[in-house]
Amino acid sequence: MATTFALNPRAASGFQDASNYDAHRPSFPAEAVDKLLTHLGVAGLKNARLVNREEEFDVVGIEPHAGMREELVKKSLRGVKVLEGDAAHMPIEDGWGDALIAAQAFHWFATEESLKEIHKVLRPGAAFGMIWNIEDYNAPIEYLSTTKWEQKMKDIIASLDDGHPRFRHMTWKQVFEKQQDTTPLQTLKDAFSGHMPMFSLPLGEEEVKWTVWLTDEAVWSRYATLSMIANVDEDRKAEIRKEVFDALEEDGVERNARGEVAVHGMTYLAWTSRD
Repeated sequence: MATTFALNPRAASGFQDASNYDAHRPSFPAEAVDKLLTHLGVAGLKNARLVNREEEFDVVGIEPHAGMREELVKKSLRGVKVLEGDAAHMPIEDGWGDALIAAQAFHWFATEESLKEIHKVLRPGAAFGMIWNIEDYNAPIEYLSTTKWEQKMKDIIASLDDGHPRFRHMTWKQVFEKQQDTTPLQTLKDAFSGHMPMFSLPLGEEEVKWTVWLTDEAVWSRYATLSMIANVDEDRKAEIRKEVFDALEEDGVERNARGEVAVHGMTYLAWTSRD
């Protein structure tokens, strides 16, 4: 009997204002898109804009969050069918896809159940890709922040850790690594029984660095879309907002002639292929 999908409550509440999320989260840089499309196709909310290219794709965007689905439908993107579903329960026929992308999201559903479903809907040899836009203040702890103010914002996020893995924890990789977490004898048995890893390893990985210029208010608006920030109560959110604006007033904040702040980050790509 299939399990019933329940959207993680941190995602459901943190992304409740889907239009605000779409307005303030960055689109993926063209350079990063071109690199990923070397291996993959197109799907998802924020990377749905990729289909506004000259290439022709049959695209299905699967999204469990009603607000996010509504935002995608509003875009009226050519050739995009939007369906309700989730990574473990996709309303797509087996072996249909030439590629699948999890955009800004795989850390929410990095489970064996999801990997089995992704494997099922892709044809043999098809590609599975993951892509994230990651500002310095939301990067893994071992990544150095470019500026002191971005490190202060990163420290705020660390202080709000709720125990649920995000991209920055990098634990989403474990679901792939567990495919090979076995003994030599079990590996031999699997080879004879046909129980081989579903996806190839090692993962392909690449980072595309970028800098964007935002007003102080836009910096806060983007920061506030992170589920860690969106889920705190209003009093704490007001305190965090003040901390952010205070940090932006300190020395070392790079500004352009319009007074906009340089925000540093990367687009992180990962990909693999179905067996």
